[in-house]
Amino acid sequence: MTQLDQFLTRAEALLNRLDRLLPPGGEIPDFGASHAFRWRKHRGNLQAGGTLQAVRHVAKISLSDLHNIARQKEQIEQNTRQFVDGRPANNVLLTGARGTGKSSLIKACLNEFADRGLRLIEVDKDDLGDLPDIVDLVAGRPERFVIFCDDLSFEEGESGYKALKVALDGSVSAQSDNVLIYATSNRRHLMPERMSDNATYVHTEDGDLHPGETVEEKISLSERFGLWVSFYPFKQDDYLDIVAHWLRHFGCGDSHIEEARGDALRWALQRGSRSGRVAWQFARDYAGKVGNR
Repeated sequence: MTQLDQFLTRAEALLNRLDRLLPPGGEIPDFGASHAFRWRKHRGNLQAGGTLQAVRHVAKISLSDLHNIARQKEQIEQNTRQFVDGRPANNVLLTGARGTGKSSLIKACLNEFADRGLRLIEVDKDDLGDLPDIVDLVAGRPERFVIFCDDLSFEEGESGYKALKVALDGSVSAQSDNVLIYATSNRRHLMPERMSDNATYVHTEDGDLHPGETVEEKISLSERFGLWVSFYPFKQDDYLDIVAHWLRHFGCGDSHIEEARGDALRWALQRGSRSGRVAWQFARDYAGKVGNR
């Protein structure tokens, strides 16, 4: 082997090693393969980027499956309809009690408008720094994309907090017309709120009360969402109504639904919650046992 051949062999080996270290070149996925995608980070090296991975089995929940959140459902459906129609629409923050349908409502809207070009991209909190890359990847596409951040909350100093602030409103570049951000959280302002924060409030001479810098910083992210939608714990009758809906969904008749009321209430008491999620879990358990009789 000549010196030139040796040099070319070594150069090719070096290039192959570099290829493994560099992030992928923003591969365009097949947007016809699914109407939901996950942003998957290439773990293992610090320089790696990410790709959009199609979700093969999307949750089949529909808007009609969601009970006792009529006002919230109307707000989210209307905002999403405006977005799909190419009209102005807002980024949305859904906050409130756990298990009351925040995430399910977003998934139901996806199923409602998927045939009209709506697509969903789920992004983990740890990957929010990649939002500019995700937006660049889908900008100019004919589809309409909702970037979905589920169960979002931040502790002091987390990098994703500032990345999301910039993505919502704060970058020199405008947000793409075909992208919105929908986020769910149990915290109204996405950050922990402490008693010590009250000490930063300032009283003016005319008696006005103004929040200090710490409080201003904590609310500066949530206020970047144009639409806030709040969810509240269900009353007992609301909970039983949801139980009845899911029992019917699983094939139970009226007699079984009436018979299940006491068990459903005890199930909720054991879990300390009358949420829609708890109602769905009870219905699955009860319907499965009835099917074995």
